[in-house]
Amino acid sequence: MFSKSFLAVYGCVIALACAGSATARSVALDSSVFVERARDASRILEPARQLVPGDRVVTVLTWRREAPGGQFTVANALPRGLYYQGSASDTEEVSTDGGRNWGKLGLMRIGRRFVTAEDVTHVRWRIQSSDASGRIAYSAIVR
Repeated sequence: MFSKSFLAVYGCVIALACAGSATARSVALDSSVFVERARDASRILEPARQLVPGDRVVTVLTWRREAPGGQFTVANALPRGLYYQGSASDTEEVSTDGGRNWGKLGLMRIGRRFVTAEDVTHVRWRIQSSDASGRIAYSAIVR
């Protein structure tokens, strides 16, 4: 079972890299962690307070920047107690070696076998948008 302290650390493992112009643009990131629960005949998201094995966790990363335009990269290390399921965006790349090498899930290999969701250690998105803010969501399962 994971506690609030795990969730506090989990929300702070986001890295940011800005690229594009010669002058750096400030980008602010915020992370919210939810757990998906079944209620009656539907599924709802509620703030994650405690997690147990098998829970589906949804992380929503919100970004804001002082000036629209340009591109930047958001990378997130997955805690060992979670395995990656997928992103609301098909532009994500994953790493299985701590962020040294990146590729698409389903196309990468470890030795002779294809990478699976359980192998993912990091996920990242390259954001190229004219918007001043946006959101990225992805899900994981508690091991």
